[in-house]
Amino acid sequence: MSAGLPPSPLRWPAEAVWQQVVPALPDFSVEILPEVDSTNTELMRRARAGRTEPVLLVAERQTAGRGRLGRDWQSAPGSALTFSLGLPMAPADWSGLSLVAGVAIAEALHPDLGLKWPNDLWWQDRKLGGILVETAVAGAAAPRYLVVGCGLNIVAPAADGLRTPPAGLRQLLPGIGAPEVLGAVAPALVQALLAFATTGFGAWQARFAARDVLRGRAVVLSDGRSGTADGVAPDGALRLRGTDGGCETIHSSEVSVRPAMPAQPA
Repeated sequence: MSAGLPPSPLRWPAEAVWQQVVPALPDFSVEILPEVDSTNTELMRRARAGRTEPVLLVAERQTAGRGRLGRDWQSAPGSALTFSLGLPMAPADWSGLSLVAGVAIAEALHPDLGLKWPNDLWWQDRKLGGILVETAVAGAAAPRYLVVGCGLNIVAPAADGLRTPPAGLRQLLPGIGAPEVLGAVAPALVQALLAFATTGFGAWQARFAARDVLRGRAVVLSDGRSGTADGVAPDGALRLRGTDGGCETIHSSEVSVRPAMPAQPA
């Protein structure tokens, strides 16, 4: 534990999570840190140093958490759940992995949670959480090391400066805490990733579609393109239908997608 930090007031289900996961991942471990810059950054550092064992790393506080496109995600103890899962993986096709992670987490938490392509969890058009997927090369002959980071609001943060209003899980599940959320989502996420390595995204397409918050809505891409979201393809790409009736697929997760704002009455 870092000097100067008080003992953790949260009771994490590390042993229970380990017991559920270790039959499928014999070298699996669970680590709880009182503070770290970013759980994803920490596991990527370890991977580049040759440490590629399967691990669930949880931080009670992140000081420099990262979301997609380099956005900050900071958290205070108890207000959010921030963790990263790292494990070696060698799927035939990596396409759609972030969507599968989202499906697993949403299904483990609440039937009303939606998914916004490619990596956000939404509730009533408000962002409740996000997923960041990264990989590192572990060696010439070794599988890549996958790091799936997740940040989930337990309590809705202030909306200051946020383009999308935030939500918190306690609005759906009153009284729930970060440890209970971890106990629900971590084993489900491991199982989903191991299944994805065998089946790819195709087996998950319908499950994502059931929670797709963009489908049928007018959307605007960060590069200026616009159209109507028409679900996702078998490889997890976003289908974008233009005003001319044509349809194109958006593969890059570096393209930000947001619902178009409704026109204001004159």
